[in-house]
Amino acid sequence: MIIETMTMVEFEEGLRATRTVLVPFGSVEEHGSHLPLSTDTIQAYEVGKKAARLIPLFVAPPVHYGSCRSTSCHPGTISITTATLKSLMKDIVRSLYQQGLRNVIILTGHAGGSHRMALQDAGEELLPELPELNIAVVTEYELAYREGKSIIETVDDSHAGEIETSRIMHSHPDLVKGCAEREFPSFPPGLLVRNKRKYWPGGVWGDPSKASVEKGRLIEDLVVAKVVQLARTLEAFEE
Repeated sequence: MIIETMTMVEFEEGLRATRTVLVPFGSVEEHGSHLPLSTDTIQAYEVGKKAARLIPLFVAPPVHYGSCRSTSCHPGTISITTATLKSLMKDIVRSLYQQGLRNVIILTGHAGGSHRMALQDAGEELLPELPELNIAVVTEYELAYREGKSIIETVDDSHAGEIETSRIMHSHPDLVKGCAEREFPSFPPGLLVRNKRKYWPGGVWGDPSKASVEKGRLIEDLVVAKVVQLARTLEAFEE
């Protein structure tokens, strides 16, 4: 059940089938010279929509903005503060809760450290406030990397590399513009640098040349299966 396309009558009827909702979080962030700025959002939203075809599940409209520190100097990245991100997530979950939803999966396609921690902190702060809330905060990329280990050829593949290029080649082939160069950036250990692009010029962390449509399909299906499993676990969870 894709919330943005539903009427209020359909939403009300949907509550009879499930009280579980997935909220996709993404980013507007550079993904090399070959992938769209919305890559993180696309991946999380596609997984949610596919999971909703398998089980009763509400899928909220995606949140397109995230906290993007390491790519803040690259063209196209539009970042928000962690404070804004936390407030946004908490307000969305509160409203969903008010509408009758009780099991919430926050699925973030953006895997930045500050971004993930902000979402996790927001979830922790909501638990004592909303007594019937069950909530999970999951990083979509971590699921893809872990579940797709037998498929992925590139060691330490991360940003706009083999995995993400494969995923977008599968779901949105028209948005893939060629193939960027293999890149593994190296930042000064322990130092905080202003000009991050100096140490990461191409915006890739991995090897896009190893990507394929078939890998993208297989990895996406594996992530969808894990999200379905998580939804069922959340619905049965009792403290």
